[in-house]
Amino acid sequence: MSPRAGTAGPPTLAFVESPVQLLNVLEWAHAHALGTRQAPGAGPASEPGASSGLAASYGVRPSAGASGTGLTLVVLSPNDPMTRGQLRRMAELARDEGHEVRWEEARGGTAAPFRTVGGLAPLLRAARRVVLGDPFSRYVQLLLTITRAPDVVVVDDGTATMEFVSQLARGERLVRWHRKGGRPGPRDLVFAPVSAKARRRLTPTAGRRVEVFSSMPIDETPDGVTVTANAFAWTRSRFGPPRLTKGADLVGTSLVETGVVDGDRYLEAVRSLAAAHGATRYFAHRRESSDKLHALAAETGLEIVRPDLPLELIARRGPIGRTILSFPSTVVHTLPLALAGTDVRVAVCDIDPSWLTETASPRAQGFLSGVTGTARDVHRLSSVAPA
Repeated sequence: MSPRAGTAGPPTLAFVESPVQLLNVLEWAHAHALGTRQAPGAGPASEPGASSGLAASYGVRPSAGASGTGLTLVVLSPNDPMTRGQLRRMAELARDEGHEVRWEEARGGTAAPFRTVGGLAPLLRAARRVVLGDPFSRYVQLLLTITRAPDVVVVDDGTATMEFVSQLARGERLVRWHRKGGRPGPRDLVFAPVSAKARRRLTPTAGRRVEVFSSMPIDETPDGVTVTANAFAWTRSRFGPPRLTKGADLVGTSLVETGVVDGDRYLEAVRSLAAAHGATRYFAHRRESSDKLHALAAETGLEIVRPDLPLELIARRGPIGRTILSFPSTVVHTLPLALAGTDVRVAVCDIDPSWLTETASPRAQGFLSGVTGTARDVHRLSSVAPA
């Protein structure tokens, strides 16, 4: 949905490419009292596709009124159907909060990037604050080279935020953790000048403030960067508390799809973990392949659930198991915050080094161990044996 013709650019422009990024922009806006909940029939929340019906169906509690903000959320839509579906539902919840949402078919053919960047350039030049969810994204890095916004905010894109902050503090080039250790490819070399310029835009200066809004543990804080804690206050204020079931639920991961963990070893680990702890449901990651999920269902008997919203919202809405089992991932940090005040126990199972593929990054084991070791309020399982 495009901005109204003739209006000035928004004071705050947010770019998201995943449902979790959009959720964390909503958390950031809530933490900074940027909410524009309006009465029915008024403003952006009533535009076509607004979410009053969807919010009610999800049992979302309405927010208290707040003053206007001028926050525009730009969805750089991916092609993956599962991600698109979750993004559309999150976009509707954002509209219900009173934020304007602009959906961009950013990957719809070879001309799409040029059309998207060209259409967003005037808004980028006018924005006073830019919020982004994935500083490793080439799309976002390209957009960063256009803006001169004095305020730049990075919200969580999962555990990748930990690596981003560390790389920024050390002045390193921005590389995703599961790719680090390999040689740059031809596309990396061609894009290097853009990436370097984007990294400078993410570095605080006398005229530019940089904030990181995160629920992740951050040990190395770059000079001048403000770190604000994400406590999932918006999620807890709008959803739940959940009804708890007697059994356990297991959270899936895309480590097989990213080439870090061997598929057969992962299948065996899931089977053992489910048997040891009596898990009955498997909440699939949106990037998990259908073939892998079919094999998991056949081999383990688990009910495969494809969530239509980020797991933090699904768990908070319920029903959810009294124990949530996970491998090292973002949720071992976020679920304890989203489920604060409930009796849910989050347990994390370490990745055994023998599960890693031959092509896994040399940093993989250390990074995954760090994800587990720094998680707060979780029960740590060193193996797939019963707790």
